Amino acid sequence: MSLTHLNADGNPSMVDVSEKAVTKRVAKARSIVVLGDEIMDLLQNDEINTKKGPVFQTAIIAGVMAAKRTGELIPLCHPLGLENCQVEIKVNEAREVVIECTASVTGKTGIEMEALTGASVAALTIYDMCKAMSQHIVIKETRLIAKTGGKKDFILNDE
Repeated sequence: MSLTHLNADGNPSMVDVSEKAVTKRVAKARSIVVLGDEIMDLLQNDEINTKKGPVFQTAIIAGVMAAKRTGELIPLCHPLGLENCQVEIKVNEAREVVIECTASVTGKTGIEMEALTGASVAALTIYDMCKAMSQHIVIKETRLIAKTGGKKDFILNDE
């Protein structure tokens, strides 16, 4: 297996996508945040309101904004003009906050980093907005759930 962001001399290099086909590319990533019972007891109507404002609504906006700027944040990542980015936040049966970011583009390179960045920044935003209430918040998982388009598709099978 070779690393795609290294050139023949072993130095960092942006991947040359000039020969790749333009295809519709979609990726979904998920982050899970454990806030704890003290904070989750504040959940009303699928939202936690703090002095800083509505936590989940703010995190959704932050996630979309971050996904749009992924090329500026991740070295060697191609800047992409997102065609769509949706961030959804739900609470699962274990009272964990589940963030899913789905990003799409028609282009020559993947969209996984945008989906991962969107989910990650949404999780960090939730942490930031709730940290005054607890220092025991855990962002326990961020992972790619699915991607289509490009060389090969991927769907996480351990669900």
